[in-house]
Amino acid sequence: MTIDLLKEMSQIIGEIGLNAADLPAPSTLCKAFDRISMSVCRVLLRQSAQLHDLSEHAAIDATFYDRSPASRHYCQRISYRVQKLKVTKLADTASQAVIDVHCSTNREGSDTDLAEQIARRNAGGLRSLAADKGYDKQSLREGLRDLGIRPLIKHRIFAPYDHAHNARIDDNRYNQRSMTETVNSAVKRSLGCAVRARSWFREFREIALMCVVYNIKRFVKQ
Repeated sequence: MTIDLLKEMSQIIGEIGLNAADLPAPSTLCKAFDRISMSVCRVLLRQSAQLHDLSEHAAIDATFYDRSPASRHYCQRISYRVQKLKVTKLADTASQAVIDVHCSTNREGSDTDLAEQIARRNAGGLRSLAADKGYDKQSLREGLRDLGIRPLIKHRIFAPYDHAHNARIDDNRYNQRSMTETVNSAVKRSLGCAVRARSWFREFREIALMCVVYNIKRFVKQ
């Protein structure tokens, strides 16, 4: 353990009123972490997002996180073959707070179906949802409208009327879509671009808690 890490730990211990001998063993922490369900992590994420003044206008995008390197023997023993996690974040475009997150160990399935699932979980607090052309699907637009959410998703250009559809989109609001890229970059810069847990369910919780920490840190800096 480095000197800097020891200093940081001593400050944390002092803040919470513990001695070094009071800290549990790493295995105890791992077992306690396993008892935290993903639903609890989502509640924590939602509560941390509500620290900010949310605008009801959000954007969605996916990024990838590396899984920390493991020995070849370990990978073979537990079939640890997936190298990256796909993480889709829903971010408020005004405060840049992470509202919701979805994690997956595979790249199969439709991003549009996933976007509708995330939007449905947060329908009560959204007025619009911006996304890039990768989410161009009419069923997604219709599903968002049914939820009372205005879709801000540009059409791919296949015919002249696609230009007309795109011209009707509020460019100022749509251009805020890039805030998701800013959020993804900020989370990775401050908290890392790789997860340390080994099992996928721990990795999902790790990602969710990273977003919680990001929201809190951003709120404190304001």
